[in-house]
Parts: sequence; C-alpha cells; structure tokens
Amino acid sequence: MTLQLNHFIEGALVPASDHARMSLVSPVDELEYATAARGTSEDVQRAVAAAHAQLESGAWKLLSGAQRGHLLSKLADLVERDTALLADMDANAIGRSPMEPRMMDVPNAVANLRAAAGWANQLEGRAIPTSGYMGNRTLSYTIREPIGVVGAILPWNSPLMITTWKLAALLAAGCTVVIKPSEETPQSALHLALLAQEAGFPDGVINVVTGYGEVVGRALCEHPDVAKISFTGSPEAGRAIQRIAAPLFKRITLELGGKSPQIVFDDASMEEALRGCAMGLFVNQGQVCAAGSRILVQRGVAPEFAAALAEAANSINVGDPRQPGVQMGPVAKKAQFERVNRYVQIGLDEGAELLAGGVSQPERGWFVKPTIFANATNSMTIAREEIFGPVGTIIVFDTEKEAIDLANDSAYGLAATVWTSHLARAHRVAAAIKVGAVGVNCWSPLDANLPWGGLKTSGIGREGGLSGALAYTEEKVVTVLLPN
Repeated sequence: MTLQLNHFIEGALVPASDHARMSLVSPVDELEYATAARGTSEDVQRAVAAAHAQLESGAWKLLSGAQRGHLLSKLADLVERDTALLADMDANAIGRSPMEPRMMDVPNAVANLRAAAGWANQLEGRAIPTSGYMGNRTLSYTIREPIGVVGAILPWNSPLMITTWKLAALLAAGCTVVIKPSEETPQSALHLALLAQEAGFPDGVINVVTGYGEVVGRALCEHPDVAKISFTGSPEAGRAIQRIAAPLFKRITLELGGKSPQIVFDDASMEEALRGCAMGLFVNQGQVCAAGSRILVQRGVAPEFAAALAEAANSINVGDPRQPGVQMGPVAKKAQFERVNRYVQIGLDEGAELLAGGVSQPERGWFVKPTIFANATNSMTIAREEIFGPVGTIIVFDTEKEAIDLANDSAYGLAATVWTSHLARAHRVAAAIKVGAVGVNCWSPLDANLPWGGLKTSGIGREGGLSGALAYTEEKVVTVLLPN
C-alpha cells in the first residue's frame, strides 16, 4: 500500500483542507512510493494561527531559555535514535546512497540541535553606557526577543539537515514555525515534527504544511503574522520570495546556492586535492549548494590533475543506491536530469574538452554520468551557471592573482577551497576570495558552531552558530531615567 503523508498542524496529522494529494516518485525507478497532502492557503492559515497562538499566550511563551534548550537536547537524542530511519527517508526520496546521510546529514542534524540547545540560554542583552537624557542619568539595556512566527521553506537536496539548521536556531531564540518542505522530500520533516512532539514541545510550536511553493510558499510569504521567511533554494525562487514578502517588510534569510571554486596550486598534495575535489564534486550526486564545480588548477600540474580527476569520475559505480557497491544514485527528479544533460551539451557546444561522462540517455530512473570538462574558460556557461549535478569544469591558471581573479569572477559567492602547502599563500588567498566560507586543504566543512551563508547571488544572512540564532531575534532597547 502506498504511504500516505499528511500535514502536521497543532500536534495532529491532518489532510489538506480540500483533501487534495500529490504524488512522490522514486528517482530510481520512477514509481510512486507515497502521496502527501497538497497544501492550500487555508492549511497555511491554520498552521500560522497555531504557531502565533503559542507565541502570544501558549505554554511555549512561558518557557525559559534553559527549558527550550532542554527540549532541543531531548529532540537531538530522538533524532540520533532514529538515524537509520531518517537517513533512509531522505536517501529514498532523492536517490542517494543511504550511507551518505547516515554519515553526514543525520549527525549534522543532531549537532545542529545540540549546539542550539546551548545557545538557547545564552542569547543575552547588554547594558550600554550613554551620555544620559537632558542632564539626567539613564540606564540603557537591550533585550533579545524572538522575532515571531517563522516560515521555513526548504530544498530537496539535504532535507533533514537543512530543516534542523533552521529549526534548531529559531527554537533556541523562542520562535515558532511553519515548515514548508520540498514537495519531493516531505517525509523527514514530518517525522522530525513527530519526534518534537515526543520530546515534549507544545502543540503548535512546530507545524509542517506539505505542498507546492506557488501555493504554500506564497501563502507563508504573504501572511501578516509570519515575521520572517528563511529559505534555501534557487536564486530564481529567492528573488520571487523577496518580491512577495517586501510589502510587509518581512525579515528574510536566503541561501541560494553557488558556483564554488576549488583552487589547486602546484605545491598542493595532489592526492589530497584530488580526493577533496572529487568529494566536492560528486557527493550527493553533485546536488549540493557548495559543490566545488569550478576547479581552478595551476598550469604546471593541470594535465596530470585533469587526467586523474577524469579517472576518478569514470571509476564511480552509478546505479540503484540500495544495491551493494553502488557509489552514486540518480539525480533527484526528471527536471534535474534534463537540466544536467542540457548543461553537458552546452559544454560540448561551447568547445570544452570532455574527459569523462557526457550526455546521459533516458532510461528507467534519472541516472546521469559523472562528468569532467577540461580546457574550459571562465566565460563558458558551464563555468558560470549552477548545474546542481555531478559536472566539474577544469580551468587553468598561471599566477596566484589570476586564480583569485577567476575565483571572484562569478555571480555567486558561497564557498571556496584552497589547496596548497604554502601557509602564507593560504591566508592571502582566503582573505581575497569574496565568499562566505573558505576551506584550506579541505572542502568547506559544515559545523553547527560555524555561521554559513554567502555573498552576491548566493544569498542574504547566515545560518548556524551564534549568528544563526541571533538572526531569529530582534534587539529591543530599554532606557530608564534614573533619579539624581
């Protein structure tokens, strides 16, 4: 029997107001494995009302930071308990090897919750000395208050981890939430909401409304009681969210992807750089916002490095990720299959040299070949636009300055990696690259204690660490006139 998924609103699993459903299809065999409630604006209204009520007069409003942190810690324990189940949910939804979310996504999700539990009791105000008021002394201080109801709109590529990125921080700050998971991957967000209920979160603090962005996402952006939208996804959708939310002056955090450079200098450990570049390209079928898809290689080592990376790509066993020995599954959906193939063909048409992979032929399941282009220029489409698939473009440079200029010649600015054994060079290049995160001899690691976000088309704001928690607060100033 096909799995039936419903909204989670005010502590209950409920169907859409009009009982409409949407189909969830496996990228491995293109067969329906579940249906989910297709949300309406009425469903969003109900979920926002439940979240708003908890902020205004519910049990959540009365909890201290320490108490919120305790609940977050309990939720982290439950997520850790259900590691295999949650990893399988996400892996099955996007055609990923279950090993990857078990090793990376779920542990990161647990770490996000535990780190936020620590911040919940540390979001303090401050006393600020002033010159007084009309000759009288004053005491001025600030209070950190929750920003309100948050609309969290999520992508399909790493559903659980990115959900906890947003959820942990906003709960630490004392906010409530309506989560809109991707229509392709709602299952882990719904299970997370049930775990939160098991942990003891009051009903209405966490709500999940499944459905399509043009209905559910738009309704969240337009709702007057939603104080902030936190979105991870494409620049096109991010621009639309800004336009819709602008009339109500909503706070917005946007994480919009990238075209991240990996810079390989000739003094780097070639073995480590090769391994790191391959991971930055091919993990999660290349469907990662920080995928290191622009590989800038110094001329002296470029031919050798390109050949080795192509060999690594050709050695990847692509197939049903549930089968032993398979290293890469399909991309998550048909539209992504078509998108990746379109860019591969553009690369061929623009004259890049194909070293591995190429255009993939349609078959049952949306499988694409790990692909490497060489002898490319930074002006080519495959070097400028986000492909969001296992496609790497090798560009040769001569000098450190040229590498920096190439890295910065992009509409995006999310992450970068520098491969070098020269310490001073590493610091110089890291300082000069215009991105939100730089990894030196490692692929820009995600850590619950570090802020994450980008510049330019890669987005607005930061998630993770103290910065992520503070982003869900407003700072109120209180000034008290003191008697002389």
